[in-house]
Amino acid sequence: MSVQTPEWVKRAVFYQIFPDRFAKSNRVKHPLGLHFKAWGTAPEEQGYQGGDLYGIAERLDYLSDLGVNALYLNPIFASASNHRYHTYDYFNVDPLLGGNDAFRYLLDQAHRRNIRVVIDGVFNHTGRGFWQFHHILENGGNSPYIDWFNVHDWPLRPYPEDGRPINYDAWWGLAALPKLNVNNPGVQEFIFNVAKYWIDFGIDGWRLDVPLEINNPPFWQEFRRVVKAANPEAYIVAEIWHEAPDWLQGDRFDAIMNYVQSRLAYGFFGASTVRNDEKPGGFAISPLSTHQFAEGIQHMLNLYDWQITSAQLNVMDTHDTPRMLHTLQGDESAVRLCTLFQMTMPGAPCIYYGDEVGLTGGMDPGSRGAFPWHNESIWNQSLLKFFKQAATMRRRYSVLGTGNFTQLHGERGVYAFRRTQGRQSAIVIFNATNEKVVLPTLAVGNDLDHRYLQAVWNTGDYSVQNGTIANIAIPPRDALVLMTGQ
Repeated sequence: MSVQTPEWVKRAVFYQIFPDRFAKSNRVKHPLGLHFKAWGTAPEEQGYQGGDLYGIAERLDYLSDLGVNALYLNPIFASASNHRYHTYDYFNVDPLLGGNDAFRYLLDQAHRRNIRVVIDGVFNHTGRGFWQFHHILENGGNSPYIDWFNVHDWPLRPYPEDGRPINYDAWWGLAALPKLNVNNPGVQEFIFNVAKYWIDFGIDGWRLDVPLEINNPPFWQEFRRVVKAANPEAYIVAEIWHEAPDWLQGDRFDAIMNYVQSRLAYGFFGASTVRNDEKPGGFAISPLSTHQFAEGIQHMLNLYDWQITSAQLNVMDTHDTPRMLHTLQGDESAVRLCTLFQMTMPGAPCIYYGDEVGLTGGMDPGSRGAFPWHNESIWNQSLLKFFKQAATMRRRYSVLGTGNFTQLHGERGVYAFRRTQGRQSAIVIFNATNEKVVLPTLAVGNDLDHRYLQAVWNTGDYSVQNGTIANIAIPPRDALVLMTGQ
């Protein structure tokens, strides 16, 4: 079967937004008497701080200037949780975010700037307020929706207070997250209708929450058919934390969130500072030697069809993990190296909101702090400048998005690879050591003989003779990106 993934994704720089905490506008007309937490309240206090979709729209110029051309939004549908993974109504945007009108406005404003928008789809489970679950709660076994969920006995216990467990299937046994019976054809039809409705509304794709919980290949194959029939270029990316070759054959998802790559990058570029006392997604992060890192990257790239590899969503941190600065214990050099690695590898890099100005925080909810728009004095301006430069380079040179990949070198803290597309090639060399390194020779390929390469990251001009570049100088804890002409 021929595998095809959306072309635009390969040239995208994503920005992930947790809507309640990114930006607050004055355009949402909330009912009188509502009370929000103060903007910037410690995320450990939970609650709502009032971010909305108009607020995101008002910051699109900031995001464009950063180099972003795609958004991934955490759930936006009506829900009784600030993260909105407890969906009540799949056809209406949460009124606290501004409702469907605000989303229409955000989509239109984003698309005018050539910014794509991907939203979170939570189809494994709902919230307790979801109509069909509420119907069962009120009617018991007399409800016609009884088979939309797996209920074990009566009466239903959605708020257990006597120590007894809940008596229906729920995600991880959490009472607030009743699990849908996706084997029910009515549930399947409902989900497919939701998927198509929002694609028709104008979204550019779906990020799928915990899809492995729905271990039903024909369901996901039909989901893909419905989405791609509505928009062949829609992106379908799945939250899977590990290698998943069986799920990425071109018949279900276009890509996964590439936590595999993020763990490798943390282990190599942050070998001396990475925390190993936390296990995001259940995976510990261990320091890696250059050889281990090179082997891990090559293994990862060999797992999938190239169309899949070039569409992976390359995250470093998300709402489900500690932030980069926390994981790397404040090691800004490692943050920069990890980010630059994101921006030069196959797959779409994804910035987690606020990383570019130095936001930090531990495991969720610690990683879900408010963006400090009203206090630019605490922004890390040098880091922001770095993110802009890295994202701009990624966007400027298409070879970094769509070029093929060849590993060139992986020894003693120096890792190098080549990206090639037609007549253009990029040679990317990372120095993870604390000393300046001069590589006496680097074999890059005889097809580049007598061609000149100019640094587009750091400085220097080099020529290729007999398939090699001689005496390449790479600053400590930095990288060199050399680019040929077209």
